[in-house]
Amino acid sequence: MTDPHLQRLLDTLWRMESPRLVARLARMLGDLDSAEELAQDALVAALEHWPKQGIPDNPAAWLMATAQRRAIDRLRQRRLHAQRQAQIIDEQQDYSMGADPSDHLDDIGDDLLRLVFVACHPELPADARVALTLRLLCGLSTTEIARAYLVPEPTIAQRIVRAKRLLAERKVPFEVPRLQELSARLQSVLDVVYLVFNEGYAASSGEDWMRPALCEEALRLCRVLAGLMPDTVPVLGLLALMELQASRLRARTAADGSAVLLLEQDRSRWDWLQIARGQALLDQALALGGGNDAYVLQAAIAACHARARQAVQTDWQAIAACYARLVEVMPSPVVELNRVVAVAQAQGVAAAWPLLQQLIDDPQLRAYAPLQAVRGELLAQRGQLREAKDAFQQAAAMTSNLRERSALLQRAERL
Repeated sequence: MTDPHLQRLLDTLWRMESPRLVARLARMLGDLDSAEELAQDALVAALEHWPKQGIPDNPAAWLMATAQRRAIDRLRQRRLHAQRQAQIIDEQQDYSMGADPSDHLDDIGDDLLRLVFVACHPELPADARVALTLRLLCGLSTTEIARAYLVPEPTIAQRIVRAKRLLAERKVPFEVPRLQELSARLQSVLDVVYLVFNEGYAASSGEDWMRPALCEEALRLCRVLAGLMPDTVPVLGLLALMELQASRLRARTAADGSAVLLLEQDRSRWDWLQIARGQALLDQALALGGGNDAYVLQAAIAACHARARQAVQTDWQAIAACYARLVEVMPSPVVELNRVVAVAQAQGVAAAWPLLQQLIDDPQLRAYAPLQAVRGELLAQRGQLREAKDAFQQAAAMTSNLRERSALLQRAERL
């Protein structure tokens, strides 16, 4: 295998396996910086050994074993095994003094979920939680995160460094918190899990339209949470939303990898069993009184799409009504923009155009590609084809995802 082929293999492996590597090493070492360092050391070791010894049958297992051996060596060097033994003794004493072991959720054996709870510690600012999670769980580089959030790269780097320093200073344990501490982090954890899902569902950068492995990881984490908290409305709402959206994954790309938008998808390729699971979860959340929860409302919107076996059967009036309520529950210019699309479908471009004009000068959307894409669609419907083409070209210039850029440029050319 040539060096470029090996490099591509390692790049792919790093994207897929680095979150698990870092999560396992962080659990062992209690230190994010050391965990990332040793994970990268394992990658360098592969680059050194595999050209001579050949690619192992299970490359991911090789990386994990190599990283763990180095972590054990690091533990020995720092004599942390004695501290770990003392921690175990303290926990046993805690339980013997009347604490209920069932109050502690850290028996699930899921290093990635522990890492999510660490990244979502309430001591961290919200923007730092997002940056740290995208770095650790999505495997995104600092450059990619900066592009996705339209901020300078040094700003993202500083957020990540400060977050890791704060976690180290506060000696935040790498574990799922006790039940009484869970509520303080739950909303942030759910937001981050959905962030991971969305990065998989519509990649912010790169050559691929989607990264399905991230969608699957987010679903798995949320299913674990639903098992731990089976009657918690936001957890059920988020899981319903992701199940319903994930049901469309196979239909979102053509054979050549190009993007296929919702109204153009072959709905026979949707996963109808997954849709049934999502609908059942939505019904459960609604039965628990979750009709005004933001995730439940978004799941209800996804369910409206899922119930339509053909695009023309979509109940856009119901979707527009859900967005109107969602704007009240979760005010956001992005939600407002989605509402514009729904209103255009339900009531026509004349009703949607004034709503769009209210968003044109919103600073949060100034470099947001979907704003210009929606503007292009409405301009095309108004017969302003030259302006519509310009809007699609502007949207294409704003995105870092090559597949999305190609789809937007094709839309411009069709005009």
